[in-house]
This record gives sequence, C-alpha cells and structure tokens, in this order.
Amino acid sequence: MLSLICHSGFVRRRVGLSLCSNRQVSSKRGGQRVTMSKSRVLVPMLLLATFSGSAALVKAQEESGPDVTVFKVTVNMVQLDVAVTDKKGDYVTRLTPWDFEVYEDGIAQKIATFGEENETPRKLEDYKPGEGKPALAVSSAPKGRGHRNKDGGFEEATPGQVASLVAGASVFILFDTSNYMYRGFVFAQDAIAEFVRSLQDPARVAFYSYSRNFSRASLLTPERSEVIRAIRASVAGDDAALYNSLLMTLRDAARLSGRKVVVVFSNGPDNASAVGPEDIREMAQTEGIPIYMISTQEARLDPVSTAVFERVSATTGGKVYFAKNWKEQQDAFASIRDDLAHLYSISYYPAANPNRGWRSITVKLVGHDMKSYHVRTRNGYRPKAVRLTEQIKAAS
Repeated sequence: MLSLICHSGFVRRRVGLSLCSNRQVSSKRGGQRVTMSKSRVLVPMLLLATFSGSAALVKAQEESGPDVTVFKVTVNMVQLDVAVTDKKGDYVTRLTPWDFEVYEDGIAQKIATFGEENETPRKLEDYKPGEGKPALAVSSAPKGRGHRNKDGGFEEATPGQVASLVAGASVFILFDTSNYMYRGFVFAQDAIAEFVRSLQDPARVAFYSYSRNFSRASLLTPERSEVIRAIRASVAGDDAALYNSLLMTLRDAARLSGRKVVVVFSNGPDNASAVGPEDIREMAQTEGIPIYMISTQEARLDPVSTAVFERVSATTGGKVYFAKNWKEQQDAFASIRDDLAHLYSISYYPAANPNRGWRSITVKLVGHDMKSYHVRTRNGYRPKAVRLTEQIKAAS
C-alpha cells in the first residue's frame, strides 16, 4: 500500500506511482493559512521496500526558502519464498502464478511478481494467461536431482547445474562453537565446508560463529576460500548464546535486498542469551528471512530446544534437521542447498488492511489435482510503523 502523508493535519492519502501533481498544499502558520505551490514542494522519489515488507522512507527537501516540508512515502511489498512438495516430499516444479492464491489476514492479494528457481521474477502482466509448463516432481534427495526422465527415473544433476539454481542468494551460516560441540567439532566443520564448496554461484556467503560471544568470522563475500579458511580457524568456546547471535545475524541479513537465508548449526540449548526465541522468530518472519536449523541427535534429548528449533524453522519458511552422525549432517546441508534451488518467488503489495499488528499469510494452490501438495513459506509478518512527517527549520 502506498500512502502520502501531508504535514497539514497529517492527512493520509492513497496515491498511484505518479506523485507529480500540480495541486497546491496548504498549511496553517501563525494562525494564517499559507499555500505552497508546486515550486515550494519537492515531490519525493519512490523507493522499493525491502522483501520483508518493511517501510522504505524517502525524504525530499527544497533547498531554497527557510521552511521545508518533508513528505515520506511508504511502499509495503511482501516477498515470499515458497516451496511446494508432493506426498513423497519431492519438489513440485513448473507451476505458474495462476496456480497460487495468496491471502493476508484472509484478504485475497494480487500477485505482483513471480519467479521459479533461478528465474528472474517477472511482473504478472508479463505472463500470458494459460502460459505454463507441466508440473514435475523433483527429488528432494540430499545429493540434488534433476527432473524426471522419460522412464520416470531421476536424472542426476551436475554440481554446476545445482549451484546455478541458487544463484543470487545471500547465505549466512551461524556455527555453534560452544562447549556443546567438543565431541563433534571437526566433523561439523567438515560438513559446513562441504556445504560452502557446493554453493558455486550464489552471490555471497558469510560465516559467523558463537559461544557466549558472537564472531563475524567471515563477512559476506563471493570468495569461497575466505569462508572455508574462517571455518577451519574456528575454535571451541564456552556457554552458548544462540539467540543473541541469531539476532545479530538477522540484523546483518535484513540490510540486504534479494533472497537471504540463515543456516544455523547448533548442538544444544541456549544458556547465555538475553533475548528469547520468540523475538527471533518474529523478526525473521517480518524480514522475510527463512531459518534452517541443523542440530545433532544429542540436542533432541532436550525437549525445549527441539520444540524451539522446530517452531522457528517452520514459521519462517525454513526446515529443521536432527543428525545422528557426520554423514547425516552432510545430507542435511545438501538438503538445504536443494531447497534453495526449488523455491518459488512471489511478491505482492498488500491490499487495504486496517490491521497494524501481526498479519497472517496463507498461500494456497488452485485446482483439485493440487490438494495433496504441501506449501511451505513464512506464516506472517508485522508491518513496521510509519513515521509522521516532520517540518525542518533550515538556517536562514
């Protein structure tokens, strides 16, 4: 929803994309009504909001004259990464925009852009009604598979083909180096390093680690060698502050545009954080950042950690894995890579909705033959508050 807030009486008015108007804006100053013509008001430039649907605020000011009226334009665009799987857990591909229905608080939404896998999202008007491809099921096996061949089997995808599917994603890896990791530390490093090597083409990868303290061991970079060196240099620490570290990781990811994902390897409960898991979950939902959790079988012995990991991953559109050994850890990372390779990208501008609090999101598939398919995406977000305009007094 696009809104323009006028300083006079703080009147909110819906407008279209074109904000160049010849209308005059009136305000009261010193008990008298003052009319400012177009020459006294600078029309604001429109910026797209981030994928999470957070407000993008733009200020424009007139350089001449003692008083400057500032207008702020808000555009809320909600970005969804959607996975569709069949009863076997295989990915369903080649769906079209008309196969999806999106609801926010039960209100039907109009899809603005749509894309599949590594396809650049296109505006809905760029699709022709009925344009589509036959839906295929793609194996979600850990090694990454191609489409079904004519015999009904799966053709093995090359590493280059798999890597190209996740091109453009910014992947943040958060590694537990607390004392919970003493026994399996080296095996976890090997699994993470292999995961990074398998991501040949994504734009950038970051590697962070945590125990009681949080470390940005390797900032977001396209250089895989830098990330792997940081992985190998990580050392075990003391207590675990998982949620504090997740908060810092999400803040870094939220500053970026495009697809973002956080992958966490945690071996146990959090015993040193000042923030709670529900705060982390809501922030990830609002910013549109799926969280994938990988943990060991030992962590599953703690019912609280198990429930938290499952809830955080499910509600943000990610997945959770509990690995019994180092081989299952590698399989879990490979499964995450495949998941990123088979996501639909859907965005929309929310229809009029008076709810300024938590908004639920539901994505459905259209057609009787798709009722058995499972849709996974984040289940809601909280719009950020719109700030009122303010008048700046410039020095004369």
